Amino acid sequence: MFRYFSKRQWIITILLLVTIIAGYFILPLSIPLVLAFFTALFLNPAIRWMQFRFKVNRKFAVIVVFLVFLISITIIGSYFVTRAVTHVVNFAENGPNYVNQINEQFIKWESDLDHLTQDLPPDFVKEVKQGVEDSLQDLSTSVKDKFQLEKIASTVSVVPDYLVSLIVYLLTLFMVMLELPKLKTAFYNNLTEETAEKVKFMNARLAYVVIGFLKAQFLVSIIIFIVSLIGLLIIVPEYAVLMSLIIWLIDFIPIIGSIVILGPWALYMLITGEVVIGTELAILAIILLAIRRTVEPKVMGKHIGLSPLATLIAMYLGLQILGILGFIIGPIMVIAFNSAKEAGIIKWNFKL
Repeated sequence: MFRYFSKRQWIITILLLVTIIAGYFILPLSIPLVLAFFTALFLNPAIRWMQFRFKVNRKFAVIVVFLVFLISITIIGSYFVTRAVTHVVNFAENGPNYVNQINEQFIKWESDLDHLTQDLPPDFVKEVKQGVEDSLQDLSTSVKDKFQLEKIASTVSVVPDYLVSLIVYLLTLFMVMLELPKLKTAFYNNLTEETAEKVKFMNARLAYVVIGFLKAQFLVSIIIFIVSLIGLLIIVPEYAVLMSLIIWLIDFIPIIGSIVILGPWALYMLITGEVVIGTELAILAIILLAIRRTVEPKVMGKHIGLSPLATLIAMYLGLQILGILGFIIGPIMVIAFNSAKEAGIIKWNFKL
């Protein structure tokens, strides 16, 4: 197969390999820049619409769209950060109390265990009790260690790094929004007319994929929100709306999903003796997980043009190679490869 490659095809192949290898090492360090670039592409239609609708120049349209975007994320971010910090502080203050509640529950279980194990060998009962006590002691020590002032301070100390990344992201976003037409022109000037047409075809295909991906994620998250809201209204109506919103937002994070909220919540309820609520929360978590794992590949495949199996494989391999960001990049890379084949940039016709 490779002996039929032309010089141009060899150059393209080598450039692709170099780009993939460089991306593997550089991409994790460039997440703010990559996010800024994709955000600029996402906001570009709004900028063009404003230019066309109100007959203004691009600089003015960019400033308005950027300010609207900045105000929106500031309001949303402030609300959720404030809520998150409040809950973390409350949990840090009440952490020892939670451990004490678990201790009390285990003492009750130990008393019940004494009645149930009267006819069992004493050595066996002693070993079981000792194992439970050791596990509980380790849990108590771990919780108290995690919520020491020094630990909390070390966690807070990384906040400046995130602020620097946020500032870099916003500055890069604004500059890319301004320079996007020039960047596209400069890029196409380095291509022949034939190659430029093929790359434009790829770009249109990828734009369709990105929009499809966001639409698919939104549709799946809406289903998750509705199911979680109905379930929580039945289980714990007083927390239903707030927790459903939190689950909806967390569910946007690839792989993690709603289980990260409902799992620990159900476990805590079971340990503290609220068996019915804990079981219902566990069942709800399993239902939400099943919905996402079943619906997501199908919806993704429909909106990004891949079969459910190819979508699932691309998401899994991307996750394993590039982490959470690879969950998104994996399907996009497959679409890019297929688009390059359709455009004639990559020729992959061979038989064994």
